[in-house]
Amino acid sequence: MTSHSNDPRAWQRPDDAAGRPASASLVDPEDDLPSANYAGDFETTAIPHYDSNSGAPVSTGFGLLNDPEPLPYVQPGGRHALDYSAEPAGIGPDPFRAAPERRGTLDLGLLLLRLAVGALFIGHGLQKAFGLWGGPGLGGWEAELSDMGFRYADILTYVGAFGQIAAGVLLILGLFTPVAAAGALAYLVTGVLAEAMVAHEEARLSDFLTDGHEYNVFLTCAVAALVLTGPGRYGFDAGRGWARRPFLGSLGALVLGAGAGVAIWVLLNGGNPFA
Repeated sequence: MTSHSNDPRAWQRPDDAAGRPASASLVDPEDDLPSANYAGDFETTAIPHYDSNSGAPVSTGFGLLNDPEPLPYVQPGGRHALDYSAEPAGIGPDPFRAAPERRGTLDLGLLLLRLAVGALFIGHGLQKAFGLWGGPGLGGWEAELSDMGFRYADILTYVGAFGQIAAGVLLILGLFTPVAAAGALAYLVTGVLAEAMVAHEEARLSDFLTDGHEYNVFLTCAVAALVLTGPGRYGFDAGRGWARRPFLGSLGALVLGAGAGVAIWVLLNGGNPFA
């Protein structure tokens, strides 16, 4: 049990007049401050280094005012020593990163669809351009366009025949697929509208899909699907964005192709397919 004195004099500095024992040693922090008549220079006063191994002082020191004395760092040893060395750690999977894209057989299916549609376009184009496989040739193809009421049939003959061949080749190669598919879609939309108007004049519009016209309708849907899905990885467009992740560009190509087919029919045939 510790007792404390309530006498305030017990907490005061002993007065020299009261007398102190000769063995008493009192240290006052104020005694370390220089007096007004001190002629020394703190700038040149230095605390010497001591070598930790030999204990001998070295010449380099630390100034009292300008150079701060470095903090002592104690290195623990013995049984209290700890190993602070960094160990290589394995980097695990990032839970916030998307999983690798797995497409399975999707690209193989797109390749098969491209080959089928491209081969059909090339075959029909060769029939119209060179009369192969019982085709009409350029002369017969121009006569067919004139019979359907198209103006500038001589120009449309070359555009339609060689455009089919070019679109088919690009689809097979998977090169510039949105442009090729949009051109093929425009050709097919124009052809479907022409057949629909002929069927309307012959009062057979109700039998349009069951009277041999379903082939062109199905082919139109297949080309539209290629516009929306992209060509896949098996083609020259594999490194482009529309090959694997088509979005706004493919929607624009779809609208452009369908709109161009309607515009060709309206402007060059003069008929309104929606009337």
